Formats: sequence, C-alpha cells, structure tokens
Amino acid sequence: MLVPHNAFVLVADGRKALFFRNEGDAEYPNLQVEHAEEQVNPADRDQKTDAAGAASSTRGGGQFSAGGGSMGETDFHQQEEDRFAAETADMLKRRALANDFESLIIVAPPKTLGELRKHYHKAVSDKLTGELAKDLTGHPVPDIEKALSAA
Repeated sequence: MLVPHNAFVLVADGRKALFFRNEGDAEYPNLQVEHAEEQVNPADRDQKTDAAGAASSTRGGGQFSAGGGSMGETDFHQQEEDRFAAETADMLKRRALANDFESLIIVAPPKTLGELRKHYHKAVSDKLTGELAKDLTGHPVPDIEKALSAA
C-alpha cells in the first residue's frame, strides 16, 4: 500500500490509538508519532459486580424455555473497546471536518476496524485511502512501516 506524503495514519485496537504523520514519501514511509491515546480497560471479570440475570416464561413456546433461561452476560470489556472505537471515529470526524489531513490510512484488528467503520462520518470516508486489518499497536514503528509497504 502506498502511503502518501503527509498522510494521517491511525494504528489502533480497542484500547490504544496511535496517530502518525508520514514525513517520508509514498514508497518509503517515515511515520512520526503525532499523538497517542490509551484507555485503561480491566478484564471483564474485574468490571462485573453480579451474575447474569435470568427470566422465566409462564407461557409455552416463548423465547425462553419453561424452566427459565439466561439473559446472557454483558461483556463490559468489549463494551469499553467498542466505546473507545466510537470515540476514536468521532475524533477522526472532527479532524477531517477541520481539514487536518487529506489522506487517511487506518490499521486495526478486524473487530476494531469493523467497529470503527460503523461510526465513519462521510468526511472521514471521503479521505480514507486505505485500511489494513492487523493488530500492530504493540509493534515498533519500522514494523508498522514495513507492514504498510507490504500491504
């Protein structure tokens, strides 16, 4: 993938977002950190205070069996990752509307990328020149540059 000079590159997962600017050219990117954000998101078990609820059905044939059923557990950890992705997409919208970048490339794991896409504003979509479905937030910058060049 070619990374245009001065392109804005977001490398994110559900709890960390790294914002880079390409100071190099399209063939040889030179990513410089512009901003970084990280959210504390404890494991799901550390965020829960109670067990999942249950429901019973007095009428047959309903969603739950006659003996009752589980309401399912809420994954608070995943909720926080989704919220972080939505906030990141909102920040991209603000920056796109302010014309802070002409070209945007997003690198994120598939699940995070999917959540970001749900929240893309038209101004962000219009400037989006590439996406890479990989988790590279814990990798050094040269590895990110290589992954982008190879994509």
